[in-house]
Amino acid sequence: MNFEQAKGILGEEFSRDADFISSIINILQLSKDSIVLDVGTGRGVMVIILALHGYKAITGEPEGVYWADWKSSAKKVGVEDKIIVQPVDAEKLSFNDNSFDAVFLYTTFHHINDRERAIKELLRVTKPNGVLVIIELTDKGVELVRKRFIHHQAAVDPRDYTRNLGFKVDVIESTNLNAYIYKK
Repeated sequence: MNFEQAKGILGEEFSRDADFISSIINILQLSKDSIVLDVGTGRGVMVIILALHGYKAITGEPEGVYWADWKSSAKKVGVEDKIIVQPVDAEKLSFNDNSFDAVFLYTTFHHINDRERAIKELLRVTKPNGVLVIIELTDKGVELVRKRFIHHQAAVDPRDYTRNLGFKVDVIESTNLNAYIYKK
């Protein structure tokens, strides 16, 4: 199934950010055999888009955290076989150093308690020449989300937690989301 068909099947909730995320994946030009991690599955938007682009990906939430029903969406668009699920805690990753060609977080970073520790862990598991991609809500994006979830957390800029680490970051901005791309 192609990306546009999947957007039609999965509807507005999925499609709202899908084009922006897809454009980021296209910019990265990752090899199709890349080893990819999606931290913070949530509704599955990131991992489903990665799978629609032909990547196999590991995804997960911390143990004991409620997982939204992303599986039925993955099944509807025929990508469930490209997704590996396991507990994933950004502050204490269970993966070896240099395990992933690309690590993605989609509207996850602002939910992490110890962001400095998480950044170090995320970079630790990213391979040399790999990328860490943190996609976060802008202030305008938070306003939009707060129409449904009034107490949603404020926007967070990952650069506030990475200034002293010496990694180059490219920022791709949009109205509701920004992508922060760290190259290791």
